[in-house]
Amino acid sequence: MSDVVPPEVRPKPAVPAKPPNVAVPSPPSPVPPQGLGLAAGISPHPPSAIPVPIGSHGPVSTVGHGVGHAVSHASAHNGSHSLGNTHSCSGGSALLGYIGIDTIIEQMRKKTMKTGFDFNIMVVGNSGLGKSTLVNTLFKSQVSRRSPSWAHDGKIPKTVEIKSVSHVIEEGGVKMKLTVVDTPGFGDQINNDNCWEPISKHINEQFEKFLKEEVNITRKKRIPDTRVHCCLYFISPTGHSLRQLDLEFMKNLSHSVNIIPIIAKADTMTIEERHEFKQRVRKELDMSGIEFYPQKEFDEDMEDKSDNDKIREMMPFAVVGSDKEYQVNGKRVLGRETAWGIVEVENPNHCEFAQLRDFLIRSHLQDLKEVTHNIHYETYRAKRLNENGGLHPISSNESQESNL
Repeated sequence: MSDVVPPEVRPKPAVPAKPPNVAVPSPPSPVPPQGLGLAAGISPHPPSAIPVPIGSHGPVSTVGHGVGHAVSHASAHNGSHSLGNTHSCSGGSALLGYIGIDTIIEQMRKKTMKTGFDFNIMVVGNSGLGKSTLVNTLFKSQVSRRSPSWAHDGKIPKTVEIKSVSHVIEEGGVKMKLTVVDTPGFGDQINNDNCWEPISKHINEQFEKFLKEEVNITRKKRIPDTRVHCCLYFISPTGHSLRQLDLEFMKNLSHSVNIIPIIAKADTMTIEERHEFKQRVRKELDMSGIEFYPQKEFDEDMEDKSDNDKIREMMPFAVVGSDKEYQVNGKRVLGRETAWGIVEVENPNHCEFAQLRDFLIRSHLQDLKEVTHNIHYETYRAKRLNENGGLHPISSNESQESNL
């Protein structure tokens, strides 16, 4: 007969030691902290290793922001109340040791760095407003360029054309496939009636392409995302009011794409003229019932509302773009040379380019993608399925033909 160890001398189960770079877990609170374990203290990483869409404030703070937006937008669209059930976890017992739940943030960061991501930006506006220059300035590379044939003959297209240029850019080990969609010919004709229809058609075609890939019986592990995540609409710096074309375009496309209005070549106006023009534009958009990104109904909490209200009060961004460098006070800066000095592109006192860049890339890039998927694409998807009674799965051969 084998010896039986008395219960009082039976060895206690060992509790795993807490890693040195993780703080002592705090008791669960009724309201879950934003970012899935932000207080757990993940080991710091160099800023250069932070994925661009996550933001510029560290890999922890805005990954949770992106996850929260994804859950919230999906819940808002589907009418579910999954977020309301999170409080049930607060009734659980306190942890006896470190588990490692907070490492999900680091896992997400590593996976994003390995797979990379897509970001598709569309620029719309009259010729000569510096659309390509501004996009090149935003991403500090030649990611947008005119068609060689158009630049050679100098003729304006008879109708609105859609031209896409894709590049893979890398920063801090993070790869991003950036696609710039240009719309030469927009607003340049004598008769501009319904000139936004080719643009609307292109946006819906990308939704349709994504939808067909989703309903395939054998789907790709990663569906190529060509949907337009953001539309920069360039407003001429007239200083008077918006044109009817501006209002009609934003009214017809604001429910299909995230529109961000900007005032191009803002250095052509004085500070007073710029301030008055921005107020007039906001008033006209409000009177016309046009909502631009970020929309008020997508604010998740008071913190989001406070941050987005500041952005909405600043819109439309008055910007200046330039890919030329000049020497100013011993520093090399991007700017435009005038008879009275250098207009510094990244100087907040000269224009609002820096605010646009931080908003578009460093704080809301991931949210732009999520709103596109969970709101605009879901709206299109629901409409298509209701119209046709559901899409039938297509074969791999048909899928390849549709992609061509």
